[in-house]
Amino acid sequence: MESMLNKLKSTVTKVTADVTSAVMGNPVTREFDVGRHIASGGNGLAWKIFNGTKKSTKQEVAVFVFDKKLIDKYQKFEKDQIIDALKRGVQQLTRLRHPRLLTVQHPLEESRDCLAFCTEPVFASLANVLGNWENLPPSISPDIKDYKLYDVETKYGLLQVSEGLSFLHSSVKMVHGNVTPENIILNKSGAWKIMGFDFCVSSTNPSEQEPKFPCKEWDPNLPSLCLPNPEYLAPEYILSVSCETASDMYSLGTVMYAVFNKGKPIFEVNKQDIYKSFSRQLDQLSRLGSSSLTNIPEEVREHVKLLLNVTPTVRPDADQMTKIPFFDDVGAVTLQYFDTLFQRDNLQKSQFFKGLPKVLPKLPKRVIVQRILPCLTSEFVNPDMVPFVLPNVLLIAEECTKEEYVKLILPELGPVFKQQEPIQILLIFLQKMDLLLTKTPPDEIKNSVLPMVYRALEAPSIQIQELCLNIIPTFANLIDYPSMKNALIPRIKNACLQTSSLAVRVNSLVCLGKILEYLDKWFVLDDILPFLQQIPSKEPAVLMGILGIYKCTFTHKKLGITKEQLAGKVLPHLIPLSIENNLNLNQFNSFISVIKEMLSRLESEHKTKLEQLHIMQEQQKSLDIGNSMNASEEIKVTNVGNQIDKVFNNIGTDLLTCESESKEDELQNRHKRASLTLEEKQKLAKEQEQAQKLKSQQPLKPQVHKPVAPVKQTKDLTDTLMDNMSSLTSLSVSTPKLSTSSTFTSVPSAGLGMMFSTPIDNTKRNLTNGLNANMGFQTSGFNMPVNTNQNFFSSTSTPGATKMTLGAPSTLPNFGALSVPPAGVKQTQQRPTDMSALNNLFGPQKPKVSMNQLSQQKPNQWLNQFVPPQGSPVMGSSVMGTQVNMMGQSAFGMQGNPFFSPQNFAQPPTTMTSSSSASNDLKDLFG
Repeated sequence: MESMLNKLKSTVTKVTADVTSAVMGNPVTREFDVGRHIASGGNGLAWKIFNGTKKSTKQEVAVFVFDKKLIDKYQKFEKDQIIDALKRGVQQLTRLRHPRLLTVQHPLEESRDCLAFCTEPVFASLANVLGNWENLPPSISPDIKDYKLYDVETKYGLLQVSEGLSFLHSSVKMVHGNVTPENIILNKSGAWKIMGFDFCVSSTNPSEQEPKFPCKEWDPNLPSLCLPNPEYLAPEYILSVSCETASDMYSLGTVMYAVFNKGKPIFEVNKQDIYKSFSRQLDQLSRLGSSSLTNIPEEVREHVKLLLNVTPTVRPDADQMTKIPFFDDVGAVTLQYFDTLFQRDNLQKSQFFKGLPKVLPKLPKRVIVQRILPCLTSEFVNPDMVPFVLPNVLLIAEECTKEEYVKLILPELGPVFKQQEPIQILLIFLQKMDLLLTKTPPDEIKNSVLPMVYRALEAPSIQIQELCLNIIPTFANLIDYPSMKNALIPRIKNACLQTSSLAVRVNSLVCLGKILEYLDKWFVLDDILPFLQQIPSKEPAVLMGILGIYKCTFTHKKLGITKEQLAGKVLPHLIPLSIENNLNLNQFNSFISVIKEMLSRLESEHKTKLEQLHIMQEQQKSLDIGNSMNASEEIKVTNVGNQIDKVFNNIGTDLLTCESESKEDELQNRHKRASLTLEEKQKLAKEQEQAQKLKSQQPLKPQVHKPVAPVKQTKDLTDTLMDNMSSLTSLSVSTPKLSTSSTFTSVPSAGLGMMFSTPIDNTKRNLTNGLNANMGFQTSGFNMPVNTNQNFFSSTSTPGATKMTLGAPSTLPNFGALSVPPAGVKQTQQRPTDMSALNNLFGPQKPKVSMNQLSQQKPNQWLNQFVPPQGSPVMGSSVMGTQVNMMGQSAFGMQGNPFFSPQNFAQPPTTMTSSSSASNDLKDLFG
């Protein structure tokens, strides 16, 4: 990239240096700024052609510069001859004025280094276009390299040269003497112009006589710039040293041949032996056939052959050439008419411009832009011609690119936008508004195009307003939204409200209805619909226009009308309008149809809304009930948790540890569920600290006590019990009503051979044991005298031990056989002497006696029931009695009470049945 920039910089620097060195000091530079080197022309392409502008007017020109360095190799007299020939040619061109001759803007100026003069803007010479790029800059313009001549350009160009020669031959009485592609210049518009009058010959006879043109003999020793180009020179110049107007026509023939053969001349001439070359050329011309002219169009081939004839008198003159059918092409005629347009009156011009749209599609774009467009825009100064010219200009604009339109057409349309007369101008612009809005820059649209539309809406002419309203919807999509909202819509509304024309009012409503889709929904609801209620007239057409706008807004997917607008504004406006007397049946039906459709949608939308609200309310109620139930459940769970905490506060270490962990989890869950008050947080913190302390304590392990084997001082009671039980099988027992519970009280572990070392259960259980419903168990190894003051049936509770009440399950059949008779029933005592100990312990209970009976008994008689006879073993581990006797002194706190002394308790006699089941139960109990 950097190398390319450096190359470009060096090229620009070199070109600037060339221009500076060539033109510096020349008086032309005082009035003109010299630009880029674009082409070359003149005899031998010796003139460099530059772009230029006039400093005072900024008018574009072409600056022709001849650098004297080109002739430094020649001798002084040769240099002088060259300079004189160049000066002579420019001076002659400056004196001549004709549309077919190159127009000189500034005469020749000479300085020490160069010759320079200024002409109309130039594109290139015909030689450059045909591929001869001599004396051009190294970087040849792509416009020249890629330039291709169209047929219409070629035809009209040759016609222009013929017309120029006709002017010289007939009017000026002059022979050009060097008609070559180098001396034919294409100007900016593409017109072919003649220059290079270096070797022109004027007639020596007066104008009324036949012209006579003197001719100089060919001098091969002169520099080439002092001689005409021999390849395009007529044979008589060399061979007979004569010239006439026919000599220029021969040159025209060779030019035509070169144009159709890519710049190649018909003959190549050896300049060193010019006479021999021309002699050979003369023979070839005399035998010239159609085969040598194959590239020339057939309709002009014979005319070219005549122009190249050896005999000058056979050649057609210039005036005859302008009338050949080859130049009757519609394109060439059109271009020719444009060149003579300034000579036509308005009627002729109008007729020509009306037919021009049919011709323009047949012409190349370059020809239209370069040749026709400038002629059309030049007619904008004539207001009467604008309605005829403007359609053609806009037709050309459609084929132009946006850049070409902005550069070539838009500047010319600026003054026309502001013209209001004639009214056809506005109509034409409105019909092509889509083109203008598409290719015109946004700033120009706001400044030039839209103001023209606004003026049309405000025009006093009803026809203009109607046309504008009809055309606006066709280009509404191209108008920017702010301009439409703030400028266009208000003017349409004003036109509708302020006009006295029914057509304008109806067209305004129709226009609004068609452009609704380009508007915003809320703008329509807030601005357009309220405007409809302001329209004063009640004509059917106006009412139907109002209904149309309502219907379009109501049914359009983008717009729509809210149910609030329908109920509050639209329907209250439409319903009174529907019963206007001016409406016919079809119009009334249209109103009613729209009103019913609006009511139907209003009903459905509002019904849907109410149903949704009802569902939401029901869901809210269910959520409220669910929340209240959840809250009550949480309170219950909390209360239950507190009760459980209280119950299990004194349970063993394992249970406490598990309880503290569960409480922590519960506290965390409660903390997640709801935010707590400060007091609750403090309480939770204390509970967490307590739980943490419990975790850190050593677990309390229960002590395991091994039972101490009793000292066998006496006989084992198992066999004795089994024997005694077998003797009881025949006994019949009548079961009294038992009490529902038995109490087991553990005793201290010290000195005990057999005990309950751990708590059996934490709840009271009811047990029917089949022996005696009211009996107490005392651990073995505890021998108590009968007459001690300590309660015989109870013992002091060990700290940490639990007092239990065991409930007997209902499915204990072995114990069901043993029953206690109700109080007051007398039983006969079987074997009172020998089985007294067993009867006291396991025998059937005697009937309960009253307190009077007890008091009547002797103390020794009552005690004998509990003291075994001598020689019988001690019934080691427990003593059974009634539950009221088991309470003991420590249980009731009545130590020393005489009522609870042994004398007040009697053992009622019982009768035991099913001794085998009793023995089994005893085995289960005592092992």
